[in-house]
Amino acid sequence: MNKMILRTLPALLLAAFSGAASAAAFQLMEQNASGLGTAYAGSAAVADNASTIFFNPAGMTQLGSGIQLSAGVTGVGPSYEYRNQAGVKSGGDAGGWAAVPNAYLSGQLTKDLFLGLGISAPFGLATEYDPNWAGRAYAIKSDIKTVNINPSVAYRVSDKVSLGFGLNYQSIEGELTRNPVGTLVTLKADDNSWGWNAGALFTLSPAMRVGLSYRSAIKHKLEGTINGASPVNADIKLPDTFILSVWQQVSDRWEAMGDLSYTRWNSLKALNVRSSVSGGLVTSETFNYENSWRFAWGAGYKATDKAKLKFGIAFDRTPVRDEYRSARVPDNNRLWLSLGGQWNAGSVGKFDLGYSYLYVIDPTISQGTLQGKYDASAHIVGMQYSVGF
Repeated sequence: MNKMILRTLPALLLAAFSGAASAAAFQLMEQNASGLGTAYAGSAAVADNASTIFFNPAGMTQLGSGIQLSAGVTGVGPSYEYRNQAGVKSGGDAGGWAAVPNAYLSGQLTKDLFLGLGISAPFGLATEYDPNWAGRAYAIKSDIKTVNINPSVAYRVSDKVSLGFGLNYQSIEGELTRNPVGTLVTLKADDNSWGWNAGALFTLSPAMRVGLSYRSAIKHKLEGTINGASPVNADIKLPDTFILSVWQQVSDRWEAMGDLSYTRWNSLKALNVRSSVSGGLVTSETFNYENSWRFAWGAGYKATDKAKLKFGIAFDRTPVRDEYRSARVPDNNRLWLSLGGQWNAGSVGKFDLGYSYLYVIDPTISQGTLQGKYDASAHIVGMQYSVGF
């Protein structure tokens, strides 16, 4: 019965958790909307609501007594329009809007011990071209969904040091289609696997915190079918991520935060799909990703006792190398420009709104007969509700 629950619950959640990539490759930064306005600067140090469970579970020690709830959704709207070397467009806009929901709950058990639970989508991809576009032999639809269930614990070692740890039960589901010889080929596969995360929070003074966090790589053994008939399998290792964050109260009204993250995408070299019957290679998708990093800086301004304004900027370095860029993930370096606001309604809770525009350096592509470039960008909007009781 327990095994059935572990497989059925994520399958139901996957129906709601779609995601279009917003960070490097197909990683999703949108694990809350409260950080969207600052481009997720200070993600492992801010700890102002229960969504700290994802970025740094040690931050639960900053949330106060009782039960803390935070839930929200972000809409991610990327745009990818391909044009060949002659400037002719093909494929339409492969991007489109997708929802990335999240929910977190934490509670204080003793003076220094806290428990939490998070549900989020750390990876996601949604690109789809017109069925008869110029690159249909390489990609038409690429759809990847993940759901991450994250029970966590935090312990306050002292007034200056807190530690946190979490387990991650992650479900992944993918659908890839292409049309190489006039017949649509559809690969569908899924898996459930385990990982972990940990963090530390250092309160250097009442006005300054430093956060360190780590999310482990997760190995998935995908099982599925091609065209609904031939059973296949594939191994994939989603990357681990390190985050170093700083938060500082600059004055009575101003706060500043910074973030440096490093994601080891070199774990993803290729997706080799093999027959579950013979073990022979059926098809392969080459990635050859490099490790990537992201830097963010943000600030908040307390306009009134209830209203706070936020803004931020970030640079996200892609792991995609020019010579291996594919139509499935036409990614490149991107700049985040973010704005947001928070309304503190006291005992009723806090409401966060955020918006980011992602300027993506136009990706070039050289994949077989696909020789050209993309016009790429993205809009992200989000809302979050947080309350304690």
